[in-house]
Amino acid sequence: MKKKKICVYAISKNEEKFVERWVHSMKEADEIYVLDTGSTDQTVLKLKDLGVHVKEEMIIPWRFDVARNHSLELVPEDTDICVCTDLDEVFLPGWRERLEEIWQEDTTRLAYNYNWSLDKENRPLVNFYLEKIHARKNYQWTHPVHEVLTFSKNQEEKKITTEEITLNHYPDTNKSRCSYLPLLELSVEEDPEDDRNMHYLGREYMYYGMWEKAIFTLKKHLALKNATWKDERAASMRFIARCYENLGKIQEAEEWFKKAMLEAPYLRDSYIEYALLCYQQNKYDELFTSIGKALQIRVQAKTYINEVFSWDHTPYDLLAIAYFSCEEYELAYTACKKALKISPHEKRLQTNLELIQKKLS
Repeated sequence: MKKKKICVYAISKNEEKFVERWVHSMKEADEIYVLDTGSTDQTVLKLKDLGVHVKEEMIIPWRFDVARNHSLELVPEDTDICVCTDLDEVFLPGWRERLEEIWQEDTTRLAYNYNWSLDKENRPLVNFYLEKIHARKNYQWTHPVHEVLTFSKNQEEKKITTEEITLNHYPDTNKSRCSYLPLLELSVEEDPEDDRNMHYLGREYMYYGMWEKAIFTLKKHLALKNATWKDERAASMRFIARCYENLGKIQEAEEWFKKAMLEAPYLRDSYIEYALLCYQQNKYDELFTSIGKALQIRVQAKTYINEVFSWDHTPYDLLAIAYFSCEEYELAYTACKKALKISPHEKRLQTNLELIQKKLS
């Protein structure tokens, strides 16, 4: 069988601290191409020193889809498989060999395992399929932000899925998201019927504390005829509830959390977030019920919708605090031990366990 030509491509800006780790992970490819969009640090120099093909170009006005498309244009036309990643992402070793084994002659796109968030022990907290490995032709990036790889030819994609290739995400938490809101507003203006971007825009308003605007936009998302994916609908409902909570409208918040539970009862997130609200309101019986329902869900769905707090120590932490408040110290001790098993280095949990032990003694 003819060896496939595999090329990695990416965009970069001021990511010098990630360069060596990223190139080491990507060097299983035949070539690596990067479009740098205005770095003022050593990103470009470091990339070139490690053998990466780099082009520098300012994208004005800035759009992620334009930058991605310009970076894809750097990839030679005779490339069999294109692999789009970001510099804060790392493949587990051996990915190239598995990719060549999996890829068929008629394959156009591959969905693979993506750990968007990992804990301090490198265990996945939010995991879903990513689909940024694709054939060289007939693909383009669309939308100014939260850009989507779109198949441009009038024929059916030949997409395959694997669990055997894993990409881990180690984000720079200090990096600014200030460009996202105006780009999302532009994205919705360009395509007001796109349910995904309407959801993202409402979520972004929520992140900025623009509670009323977020509620209005998220309700618009739920009213769109294409907004049928229950996971995302439930997330919009949770975000509406979160906004009402911040506005001090607790009854409305409770109602929307309950709507979210009914919309996607197979996801933990609504139960945990409602339990957090119950904790603030000292409604411990409802908290116990909601956490109990969440913990019955033992398999984490592969969806970007998952919240980190649904699968870390938070459920048992809430139980421990609530049991302690109800003077159920043995139950509090058991729950706190379970929370510490998940997050053994969390000092607050260690302190809580000591307080519970004093009560027991």
